[in-house]
Amino acid sequence: MQVVGQTLTPKQELALVALLDCGVIKEAAKTVGVNEATLWRWLQSPEFQSRYRAARRQLVETAIAQLQSDCTIAARVLREVAEDRQAPASSRVAAARAILEQSIGAIELMDLQERVEMLEKSLPIPAGKRSWR
Repeated sequence: MQVVGQTLTPKQELALVALLDCGVIKEAAKTVGVNEATLWRWLQSPEFQSRYRAARRQLVETAIAQLQSDCTIAARVLREVAEDRQAPASSRVAAARAILEQSIGAIELMDLQERVEMLEKSLPIPAGKRSWR
């Protein structure tokens, strides 16, 4: 979690973890053993803010990666329900609809990405600044 040129005290490092864990200043301060006002002051510090944002971003990226890896399981479940002749018709239809909607949405997204890339190539933008990702 260390950013070059930015150092936090061990208590501040613990506060980052506590904030990520509970998300509430009062609870995080109690967990770390500091006054709420102290934690609030730390949150006003550019160094602490930067590290907190980076830690939150990493937490979200990790969660997204987990969700993406779980997509295969979800797709398998939808297929199993859609193919299960013992399942209620409404469940089978809902699963089939979800499969179709997600497939169509993915194709539309890929087509849109291709169109954006074509438009970006046609614009007089420096090569390093072309991607919107």
